[in-house]
Amino acid sequence: MDKLLLRLAIAITLGGLSLGPAIAQNYTPYQPGPILPAANQAGHVEIVQGPALEFARDDLVIIRWTTNNPGGSDDHFAVIHYGTDPTTLSQTAKSHIRLNRGHPQTIFRVRVDGLKLQTTYYYTVTSMGSDGVSDGEESPIKQFTTLGPGERTQLSEGPDKQGL
Repeated sequence: MDKLLLRLAIAITLGGLSLGPAIAQNYTPYQPGPILPAANQAGHVEIVQGPALEFARDDLVIIRWTTNNPGGSDDHFAVIHYGTDPTTLSQTAKSHIRLNRGHPQTIFRVRVDGLKLQTTYYYTVTSMGSDGVSDGEESPIKQFTTLGPGERTQLSEGPDKQGL
């Protein structure tokens, strides 16, 4: 019985080795297709939903909003200007995003961290291409108040749910 298993193992090994060159001969390495040119820029970018808090903790929030697809470069940035004084939004947070040309709308999200506990912040949102040029839309000034120590909340879905 052991000799039979040994012969079977040798036959499988040799058979596999003899298939190796045939497989290698038919192997075609990955070759990326051409890089597509930038999509046409949207005539007018508009915020169609939000901005709204998606998640909040005592020292950070995630803010989400949706626009029609801005087009242009696939590489974009979601940008939030914020501060504790509505007339001086001197701090900025941004997040990279890749546009999907097949979708008519784009969801932007930005994480804002390092916030002070139980503090009211004011903010506006916008987006820009990888070249730093704004897509031309900006939200009105909105506000949120950070939570107390150790508190966190997952806010419900919906365009106007501020939650805080």
